[in-house]
Amino acid sequence: MTRTRWIAVIAAVVGLVGFSALLINGQQSCQNQTQASGCTRLLFIGNSYTYVNDLPAIFADLARSGGHRVEVGMVAEGGATLRDHAGSGATAAKLTSAKWDVVVLQEQSEIPSLEQLRESEMYPAARRLADTIYRQGARPMFFLTWAHRDGWPENGLPDYASMQSAIDDGYLAIAAEEQAAVAPVGVAWSSVMSQPHPALWQDDGSHPTTAGTYLAACVFYATIYHQSPRGLAYHADLSAVDAAILQSVAADTVLTDPGKWGLG
Repeated sequence: MTRTRWIAVIAAVVGLVGFSALLINGQQSCQNQTQASGCTRLLFIGNSYTYVNDLPAIFADLARSGGHRVEVGMVAEGGATLRDHAGSGATAAKLTSAKWDVVVLQEQSEIPSLEQLRESEMYPAARRLADTIYRQGARPMFFLTWAHRDGWPENGLPDYASMQSAIDDGYLAIAAEEQAAVAPVGVAWSSVMSQPHPALWQDDGSHPTTAGTYLAACVFYATIYHQSPRGLAYHADLSAVDAAILQSVAADTVLTDPGKWGLG
């Protein structure tokens, strides 16, 4: 296991209060590329949905298996909201630490599903972050997450499907307003649920298994590169059969109607 993967595992185990890491493979970082202009730099801003299983590193390994040069960074804090990140000095410092091409914004898992919380918390913070990202010369991209396995019944979302639909609406609205792309991970998650599939949730019904994170990485691959991840050799320790299922669903979700996700 790489050093960055160990960092992510430790973060999840100890319930990390604050976590910031620049994940760079010393041989393949943008600084060390002979053609740095062909290297893509991505910064992931979020919480445990991003750092559990180390989504940025899995995405980077997947991208490299597809022949892409990539550098990834992460600012993630357990339970963090976009409002937390918008007011964070650590997040601001990371945003200016490199010339990022894409900055991924991941909201706390429940906030996008309730209109009141979207309007009071998510959207003001997303606007502020997106403005900063654009001023840095980068492109914001929203990480449309998956719902809890059992929904959020205490807030009127009795099951997975109802919560996922609300999350979809929440992300798509702010992405359209900010003219930003969306990585529709939660939409792909729903599609996987309709067929035989590897477990996507951990036992808590919220955080992703390795398969869930790999699905997210495949969705990001299709969203960022506008290419299918089908047939990529990197499987993140999943079986070839399971990896193929997730690659195919990600490709179909993103590339069948790319305009829906703000992809020109």
